[in-house]
Amino acid sequence: MITFTDLVATPVLRKNLAGHKFVTPTPIQAQAIPPAILGHDVVATAQTGTGKTLAFALPILESLLSKPLTAGPQALVLSPTRELAMQIHETFALMSKGTGIRSAVVVGGMSENGQLKSLRAGAQVVIATPGRLSDFLDRKLVNLAAVRIVVLDEADRMLDMGFLPSVEDILKKTMANRQTMFFSATFESSVARLIDRHCHEPVRIAVGSITRPADQIDMHIYEVEQDRKLALLHHLLETGEGGSFLVFARTKHGCEKLAKKLHGAGIKSTAIHGDRSQNQRNMALKGFQDGQYRVLVATDVAARGIHVDNISHVVNYDLPQQAEDFIHRVGRTGRAGARGTASTFGTRGERRDVQQIERVLKVRLEVKQTPDGLGREERGAAVIMMPTQERRFASKTQSFKPRRGGFGGGR
Repeated sequence: MITFTDLVATPVLRKNLAGHKFVTPTPIQAQAIPPAILGHDVVATAQTGTGKTLAFALPILESLLSKPLTAGPQALVLSPTRELAMQIHETFALMSKGTGIRSAVVVGGMSENGQLKSLRAGAQVVIATPGRLSDFLDRKLVNLAAVRIVVLDEADRMLDMGFLPSVEDILKKTMANRQTMFFSATFESSVARLIDRHCHEPVRIAVGSITRPADQIDMHIYEVEQDRKLALLHHLLETGEGGSFLVFARTKHGCEKLAKKLHGAGIKSTAIHGDRSQNQRNMALKGFQDGQYRVLVATDVAARGIHVDNISHVVNYDLPQQAEDFIHRVGRTGRAGARGTASTFGTRGERRDVQQIERVLKVRLEVKQTPDGLGREERGAAVIMMPTQERRFASKTQSFKPRRGGFGGGR
């Protein structure tokens, strides 16, 4: 059996791994770390929750420690969201203890003074979102000329968010002969073109299916009217055997309103979405992680930025806008080999959308009987209004006729 001792040579890194009880690497770590340490470009895909952050953090630290340590950015990790960037930073902080290597976070939505202080103190690793880093580059507040390792984490999400021009510009500011690594759960065609332009004979690694959620997640669907969704969510919370719930809503307004309704019903809940300040988002995420809140209601902005251990249940209160986002939502549970549950709420009018999700991801959602006697919300108190236009998923799949008799008909 391979252990981290077989993969990592530096004693202080081995000590830090052991201190945090990291003994046996996950498949993506076991396959990606050796070529990355050797300096090869790497393109790695693996399902959410399989340990991709450590798979690139350890090679970066090994590389920096293989030469005399100097001040200033030498490694760069690009992330699509603030939350993900900050959690990557936490991993680097844990693994770099006692090495002298410092990391700096460069993200929007937070005071730039502390970020600039970390950069000016000589941080060797920069973990950034493209927008804020581009701003710092334009204002000549950071110099990436000595960056020899670049990681693009969740590159497809960055491109979905319109960051391609920023990413291209940032890469031009780094060393031409740098090591470039891509890590993600899915790769779209636009990312494939980016890889072709910026990677040289990359080692390609694919662990498990990247087009479907992990096998240890129990997935099912309820057909429920829009005004009975809140009652169904209450039912799941009451009948569940404890555990934390991550609930995905489509809009920021709906996310906030749902969290307030749950809190008003005596369920400890909070929300995380784009209109909240970074401090509010940090507090909500920490409170959820620490058990202060049982329910975290989130929009998709947080789907790839929430790395919380032991989330027992994910609820798709609204269907995702894109089928691929379903993977990242449900991947917040069932992490590191644990079992998890993912419940999806779908209205009668969304049967075709559910079929498209199943077709794209090659999954079948188990149809669950909606409990009898679910109360309706009063008129004007709906949590989230559904759009009337038909949703179009980015994967350009064909449309299918609705099943007879609901989601389970015709199976």
